[in-house]
Amino acid sequence: MKKTDSPDKRLRLYEILASVLIFAILIGWALALNLTAGDRELTAAQKRMFAVAEVTDVLADNASPDTWTEGRRIGQQLLEVKVLTGEHKGAVLEAANFLSAYANVDAKVGTKVIVRLDVDEQGELYVVSVPAYNRAPVMLGLALIFAALLVIIGRKKGVMALVGLVYTLACIWFIQVPMILRGAEPVLVSIIIVALTTAASLLFLTGLSRKTLCAVLGCVCGVGVAGIFAAVSGSISQLNGFNLPEAEDLVLRATQDTVRISGLLVSGILVASLGAVMDVAMSISSSCWELRQLNPGLPKAALFRSGMNIGRDAMGTMANTLILAFAGASLNTLLLFRIYGYPAIQLFNSDAIAVELIRGLAGSIGIILTVPLVAALSAALMPPAKGRPAKQR
Repeated sequence: MKKTDSPDKRLRLYEILASVLIFAILIGWALALNLTAGDRELTAAQKRMFAVAEVTDVLADNASPDTWTEGRRIGQQLLEVKVLTGEHKGAVLEAANFLSAYANVDAKVGTKVIVRLDVDEQGELYVVSVPAYNRAPVMLGLALIFAALLVIIGRKKGVMALVGLVYTLACIWFIQVPMILRGAEPVLVSIIIVALTTAASLLFLTGLSRKTLCAVLGCVCGVGVAGIFAAVSGSISQLNGFNLPEAEDLVLRATQDTVRISGLLVSGILVASLGAVMDVAMSISSSCWELRQLNPGLPKAALFRSGMNIGRDAMGTMANTLILAFAGASLNTLLLFRIYGYPAIQLFNSDAIAVELIRGLAGSIGIILTVPLVAALSAALMPPAKGRPAKQR
């Protein structure tokens, strides 16, 4: 007799086809959005030349420690640097390096730095400034350590999680950002990105199953609730993207790039809350799935209650995580408010604090409402097996 493919093999084939389709959509969409960027006139920033250089000699150094800035050296250095990258690789140049409390690249012989280069009227190459240390090796090293630990500890799941993370970052950089720059509504774009990245990440991680479906639907709904809460709260309190710290720079660019700045606040909240909401959604859905496998006859109501109990534990820690993340981002602002002694009425009504409060609370509300959503979806989409009585505990 001819053997038919097992359900597991067919399911695996569907997973591969779905993954290929998702990647094809991403690549096609990204190419359509980014290939036309070459027709635009280069910005002033794009015309600047930057390169990695190594300090070969310190020709002069009058910098000295400053007691007001915890001993940071303030002053000026005259450096000899050798360009290591770019079209001017190998060039040896002199560079004036100004050290202040904020721009402080205190160079020594052997230090790798980033230099900004330009050409004068006589066609001679010179160093405009030394804006930063060369931090790329450190950043790359941290990323490699993270990826290695994820793969070593997570094994196959870790590899899939890494693929999902790369997919998410690619969606944000190659789809979300270009679409917003083209004048698309930021909130709508973010909803699409949330749906795409959630479906892809969980599909890569757990494959096609009802467990994945419950988690995806619950996550998208939870993030949507967070966005609705943020939009309503922002509208009532007169807060939008124009109240963000970067709004002024964006306004200057909006004449060329028709960016809809007002929607950027809610758009950012949707993306920022995605990770925590996805974590809660997957935890509940996965736990309910395991309960159903262990006890096929467990009634829907009992499965819902179990999902709620599991979700309550995850809810508290994830809400704290989100609130603390936003609190940490505004720590410097809180310090300044305490230093200047602003009254509470000014503190809670300032743009900086109000925006962070809405971000943290909207994301946390999304997490809280994700719990019953995923529990209900799991109970509905993971029905008890007929004729299989529930196991007694």
